[in-house]
Amino acid sequence: MNARLQRVLQAVDAANGLDPARVWHDGEELAQAVVYGRRMSAGLDSFVIHPSEYLAIAARAQHIERWTIARQAYPEGRIGYLTWRKDLQKHHALRTGQIMRQEGYDEAAIGRVASLLRKERLKQDPEAQALEDVVCLVFLAFEAPAFIAKHDDGKVCAILAKTALKMSDKGWAAAAKLSLDARLARLLKEAGESPPAI
Repeated sequence: MNARLQRVLQAVDAANGLDPARVWHDGEELAQAVVYGRRMSAGLDSFVIHPSEYLAIAARAQHIERWTIARQAYPEGRIGYLTWRKDLQKHHALRTGQIMRQEGYDEAAIGRVASLLRKERLKQDPEAQALEDVVCLVFLAFEAPAFIAKHDDGKVCAILAKTALKMSDKGWAAAAKLSLDARLARLLKEAGESPPAI
């Protein structure tokens, strides 16, 4: 890893270190956003052989300062949720661009990372798809267990089916190899067998 990329990743961690939500990770208390960013980086390194510098930055910055834009500030329902998600993507792209600019990256590089963070041309852009696959894999490995405990099988299966639609064949194959608890593994298999109509 080159020194400039390392400085960008450290700056993303520093920004995420201000997350008020704290979790215990490997024996120390860390900001939740820092843990998520590091899991994204580790997930990317496992999923893509020699990821590009731009993809590495986008993975680490996927949720940069996410807590600053609260879901509760938007209306309930799908439209409110999608608007929130779009505003988050814009914020992630803006903040990451500011960090990259401080480290001397040119506007083309900043624009490329912004495009990845906005998930532009998903399914057509291999790097955007790889980023989305890693997002889904990190969700399944670390976030889904607590999430599914709050919901019945029907709702969980519907959400997992939507997750499956966003993944590539390679991503889905990687998901099938994850060590998941029995209920999550069963529902994930069912979701893959009956994707929702779109």
